[in-house]
Amino acid sequence: MHTYRHEVKYYECDRMGITHHSNYVRFMEEARVDYLDQLGYGFDKIEAEGVFSPVVSIQCNYKSPTTFKDIIDIEVSISLLSEMRFEFNYLMQSGGKTVCMGQSTHCFVENGRPIAISKRLPKLFEAIGKAQAAPTMHEDGG
Repeated sequence: MHTYRHEVKYYECDRMGITHHSNYVRFMEEARVDYLDQLGYGFDKIEAEGVFSPVVSIQCNYKSPTTFKDIIDIEVSISLLSEMRFEFNYLMQSGGKTVCMGQSTHCFVENGRPIAISKRLPKLFEAIGKAQAAPTMHEDGG
């Protein structure tokens, strides 16, 4: 899987010229969408099946600021996969330095009710399981 890359836009910065903290959650979502696309199960495909994956929890640990035009490389990994939920980890680096580490947990629902993804979309469950088994990322710059 390739690393997702985001260039910080001017409008993503606050009056001090620092990337506003709320944008890192958006960057995590961009990277997660890209990650699922790489697995062959983008949100468009999942939602076309009537299945949705809302956020249950989200966490960010800010390490170092970024500014306009900085490039943020985001590595995504799966740290938890169960029948009812999965968890993504995000390692964001810029210039070889860790700038943020995050985590998001998601469940699966259909018609507003929780579902077991292994039964409803077994190929997606299998693809996520294979991705989870891949080598995990590590923090090496922060």
